[in-house]
Amino acid sequence: MTKKPANLLYGVDDRPPAGICMVLAIQHIFFLTSGFIVVAIVMGQIGCSPDLIRNVVSMTMIASGIATILQALNCGPVGSGYLCTEGTDPSFLSVSVLAGTVGGPPLIFGMTIVSGIIECLLSRVMHRLRVIFPPDVTGVVLTMVGLNIVPIMILDFMGIEDKNTPIETANVLVAAITLAIMAGTSVWSKGKLRLYSVIIGIAGGYCASILLGVLTPSQMREITLAPVVSLPDISHIGYSFDPALLIPMVIVTLASTLKSVASLTMCQKINDTTWTRPDLVNIGKGTLADGLASVVGGSLGVLGKSLYAASVGLTVATGATSRIIAYYIGGLFIALAFLPKLAAVFSIMPKPVMGGAMVYMVCFMVISGIQMMTSRMIDNRKTFVIAVSLMFGMSVDIFPNLYQHAHPLLKPFLSSSLTVTTVLAIVLNLIMRIGISQRATLKLKSGVDASDTIFQFMEDKGASWGARKDVIHKAVAAMNEFAEAIVNCGMKGNEIVMSVVFDELSLDVRMTYEGQVMEFPTERPDMATIVDDEEALARMSGFLVRHYADRIKVSREGDRSRVDLHFEH
Repeated sequence: MTKKPANLLYGVDDRPPAGICMVLAIQHIFFLTSGFIVVAIVMGQIGCSPDLIRNVVSMTMIASGIATILQALNCGPVGSGYLCTEGTDPSFLSVSVLAGTVGGPPLIFGMTIVSGIIECLLSRVMHRLRVIFPPDVTGVVLTMVGLNIVPIMILDFMGIEDKNTPIETANVLVAAITLAIMAGTSVWSKGKLRLYSVIIGIAGGYCASILLGVLTPSQMREITLAPVVSLPDISHIGYSFDPALLIPMVIVTLASTLKSVASLTMCQKINDTTWTRPDLVNIGKGTLADGLASVVGGSLGVLGKSLYAASVGLTVATGATSRIIAYYIGGLFIALAFLPKLAAVFSIMPKPVMGGAMVYMVCFMVISGIQMMTSRMIDNRKTFVIAVSLMFGMSVDIFPNLYQHAHPLLKPFLSSSLTVTTVLAIVLNLIMRIGISQRATLKLKSGVDASDTIFQFMEDKGASWGARKDVIHKAVAAMNEFAEAIVNCGMKGNEIVMSVVFDELSLDVRMTYEGQVMEFPTERPDMATIVDDEEALARMSGFLVRHYADRIKVSREGDRSRVDLHFEH
């Protein structure tokens, strides 16, 4: 049962008023438009005309709108049920340029569909891959997703194209004003004003841009010159396939999928104060929707789609995570494809305004990733997984040409800092799991008060293994109840052997003893009979043991009985 955090004004299951939903949807769409930069880069690199680029952007709006609605669905096999928008994924930039160079736009769209199919297939086994996606790995990936945006974010904040472009004071002032308004509204505002911190900041940034000359009259004329209504041109849509691009596409899809897993895990965490571990069944539904987003996108003639992690950061910042908002975002984004005049308002957003807003969002993304990494005790194993992945991932951005002479088979793994971090985090996590299983045994005599002995044994082992305290406490309670139940079943004086196994994903307690098989009822025994009936008291203890454990199994081996308790970690 999830519990809504106190810092959320509108939780995932809440229904904000229509007016609030519309304003919040506009805030998200402002950020989704940044994905158009990836579209412009890819299509420009392969020599497409400005008209064709505009058509692809229009179809991108439709695809993103449909995909965002799919992701928010809360019933059936498709959709995580969270507010997490779908945008154009920069992870596909290099492989899309390669596909476009070889076979033009049809090959880009065809391989995008293939990528979506691959992710859909992955989603069907997601619930069996918990060992690959522990919180420290998803936290590392989410942190790098945020850091991956930093180079673009800083250039936009300064209002420059590259590091060689002179920095103008007006651009920095606009970005600083935008960020200051957003941060100030988020930190010091009262009531529901925090919901609108981003759109208020963007509005302030637009005003500052006009006053300081960053937004020119010729740019603003684009709004007046754009038609009110028009239909997107779909003549550019076509499909082709090249087997030679399959391996690079698989690698990029894996990286994109893990990024989506990190985003969905963040959605789960920020919507539930009792969150302890990723719900991989829910993530499987979310990644299926994410895969279908690329299938839909490729079919409509656009680039690969993926969950836009920055939108999750925006929901944290504003305190509004209601899935209802996603339906407004999807509907409005689809409408924008047919309303060029309204779309022009978003398209002329000054770079410093976008940069200031991105700083605001990335702060929440990076901190959420760090919190996810540190949700478990950081031992030496996790230290190497986290630190090595981040350091070598950052090396791609610090030294852009460092891996240019790598073997052609390795280049897809080294294409971006996010890809390097993702691959290293997964591989190192699997290597570091070697020898991770810990075992300990405790022997007791039934009928002798051993509650302190059990407590101290489990506390010491739990601390040395880095186990969560709440799981240890549940195990202690179950073991104590079992020891009491043995006595009430007439087996006083019998030896109980308690073997504990911990492997980071689970805690298992095996208890063996000489005597009859105990009963662990699923329903609470009648309280009136407990006082006078020792067997009823034993059944109550058995009921409590079943309540504390996530799974319980009873078996018989010769003259000894065995009880296996399983606790998810």
